[in-house]
Amino acid sequence: MAIDLLPGELQRDYEVHEWKHACAVLSGDFPEQWHDMVEVLRAFRLRKADILAPGGGKSPISQWFDRAFMQRGWHEKGFETKIVVDAGEMLSPTHKVDCVKGSVALEIEWSNKDPFFDRDLNNFRLLFDLRAISVGVIITKSDDLRPLFEELNVWRKYGTSTTWMNKLLPRIEGGGGGGCPLLVFGIGKQRYVED
Repeated sequence: MAIDLLPGELQRDYEVHEWKHACAVLSGDFPEQWHDMVEVLRAFRLRKADILAPGGGKSPISQWFDRAFMQRGWHEKGFETKIVVDAGEMLSPTHKVDCVKGSVALEIEWSNKDPFFDRDLNNFRLLFDLRAISVGVIITKSDDLRPLFEELNVWRKYGTSTTWMNKLLPRIEGGGGGGCPLLVFGIGKQRYVED
């Protein structure tokens, strides 16, 4: 599988899944974005202080990823989309994507409510169908973090109703992303460091 194109360190430390040959598309057609993702994921450490940070607003983990990608030329992007039938225009709004570079779209879903996955996948599907993006990427939590969160006594904060890999996979396998090639990373316990 094309996941083997990822460095072994990332295959070991992240739960990785792909659909519609996303790794081959990224590494072959978007080498700069591929390199950026590999380097950002290599540099990331899941710090205890960031896990324990109080809720509200964007988490320190999401902020770290935003900064790391923006330093490499990615940016938050809203897409203005509409459908034209004869002379009539109908707006078809999408939500902003966390990080976009070229036609690669990336969302960081650390601790949102799990319906945000539906929003992201629908957005990727629509933008892919409109030829605005070629690949969608999601970074979220791997299920193997649960014992760590229980040990740190933050399980109630992150609970089962937030964004976890086990909430994302059924949505994708059920066709949530449509024809859009997808690559998803679950942050694993191997990235955890005491600080």
